[in-house]
Amino acid sequence: MKRFQRVAGLTSTAVAVAVLAGCHKKPEPAPEPVATPAFNADSARLAQEEAARRAAEDAARRRAADSAAAAQAEAARAATAAAAEMRTTLTSPVHFDYDQSTLRPDAQAALDAKIPILQANSDVMIRIDGNTDERGSDEYNLALGERRAAAAKQYLVQHGIADNRIETVSYGEERPVAQGSDESAWSQNRRDEFEITSGGQMLRRP
Repeated sequence: MKRFQRVAGLTSTAVAVAVLAGCHKKPEPAPEPVATPAFNADSARLAQEEAARRAAEDAARRRAADSAAAAQAEAARAATAAAAEMRTTLTSPVHFDYDQSTLRPDAQAALDAKIPILQANSDVMIRIDGNTDERGSDEYNLALGERRAAAAKQYLVQHGIADNRIETVSYGEERPVAQGSDESAWSQNRRDEFEITSGGQMLRRP
């Protein structure tokens, strides 16, 4: 009986110790709450303003790029048109009176229009083809065509175009541009024609 009482007393003591130990254990700390960022109206407004500014800058850059591209395209079109006009001026024919190689006033005006283009494009070389109408012998017309080509060349050389940039040839009556045996056709065939033989790819304005 006493033994049982001692065992019971020991058990009670152990339980009490365990209870006391449990009472003195530190409690687990509670987890810290996750901070939720507060809504900031000023920050949102500034972000919107920054986004709008960047969008405006991007749009301005695109407009500037489009304007530059359009300007370049327009400049290229203008240069192409100007070059075509200058080639037309350089290759436009001059005409002569019957059996004459003297330059008429209208022929001199046509040559005057060629001179500044030739001066601005020193690499351009040309050939002057002398032509006649069908009247007269082949030999006579070949000689007349040569005199007509030489007259145009002499005029250009006298106005500052280098002699070695101009060659001449006569076709006489061999290359008519108008068919017929009347003055309407003959007046068109009595002419000098001009061909660009080199340097005409990139003509510069005078």
